[in-house]
Amino acid sequence: MEIAPFGLERWFDEYEHDADVMLAESGIRSLPASRFDLDPGDLDYVIPTDGDPELRAAVGARYDRSAEEVCFTCGTQEANYLVFQSLLDRGDHAVVITPTYQALHAVPESICDVSRVSLSPPAWELDVDAVREAMRPETRLVVLNNPNNPTGKHHSRATVEALYDLAAENDAYLLCDEVYRLLAEEPLPPVASMGDRGISTTSLTKAYGLAGLRFGWIVGPRDVIEGAVRWKDYTTISPSIVGQHVARQALGDEERAILSENRTLATEHRERVDEWVAEHGLEWHEPVGVNGFVAIPNEFESGESFCRAVVEEESVVLAPGGLFGFEGYFRIGFGLPTDELEEGLRRVGRIIDRRR
Repeated sequence: MEIAPFGLERWFDEYEHDADVMLAESGIRSLPASRFDLDPGDLDYVIPTDGDPELRAAVGARYDRSAEEVCFTCGTQEANYLVFQSLLDRGDHAVVITPTYQALHAVPESICDVSRVSLSPPAWELDVDAVREAMRPETRLVVLNNPNNPTGKHHSRATVEALYDLAAENDAYLLCDEVYRLLAEEPLPPVASMGDRGISTTSLTKAYGLAGLRFGWIVGPRDVIEGAVRWKDYTTISPSIVGQHVARQALGDEERAILSENRTLATEHRERVDEWVAEHGLEWHEPVGVNGFVAIPNEFESGESFCRAVVEEESVVLAPGGLFGFEGYFRIGFGLPTDELEEGLRRVGRIIDRRR
């Protein structure tokens, strides 16, 4: 298996451990462990290894799917990886909508031929006809991330349904990474609820503020799930028993309060960053979720040169847009605690002001 180095993770590895402010974080601020009962009993394997059937049934019901159409995973990263390994083989073809999280195109590209269809800036619109033109007889999978990382674009229900219909008409599947879905004020129906050709992946990382739990899932057709479970035997075998224990609580009585708090935080922080973007003469498409893709200041040649100046002079980490295929942008994350966000914005603003 040959796979491209994960550029974003290598960037973070270079800078985030020593920086004062991590302003490129892609999730919401973490919840304290004290909010949950952390005693699951014996620290054994989860049996069956795809997750507790009762909890899988409860998760599946959210998608109009059965327990047998759900597999619990170690975060969304593993969920997507298992889908790719389950569905794709040499000689197949996939279509991936970009810019997006690198794993969503790099893993398929390590298996088969991939066509990338780019969103169009500045509003990051998706042209479904462009996806149609990219389809081939051997196309097995179309890959979407909605709301999108890094742009924060929230594709409409009509757009997603058109994409699903296109995949179904071509005997392909639509995989949607939906980690930010529940941060929207009016979340769209998950793709796995649209029909037999829909697959949804997600986790408790982004919308719930439980990144360290490493708990996610795949929902989709039974044959896809069965293939994913066979691959899971070679990755993590079973989900974490502590993760599953806390997940029951987060998806139970705690859920309404958690999502309400996090949506409020995301909205307030987005409004604050929107003010900051305007104050400094920058541009972005106002995002859904906790990531935004901002055009770099005119005084800099590229997103990388801007982000290096910011981290080296002000100890604030941003993500260069070139890591997502767009040199003229940088990704900013605004799900961190409010005081850290304000300090990070102040420092980045100083860099911009100095250059001007």
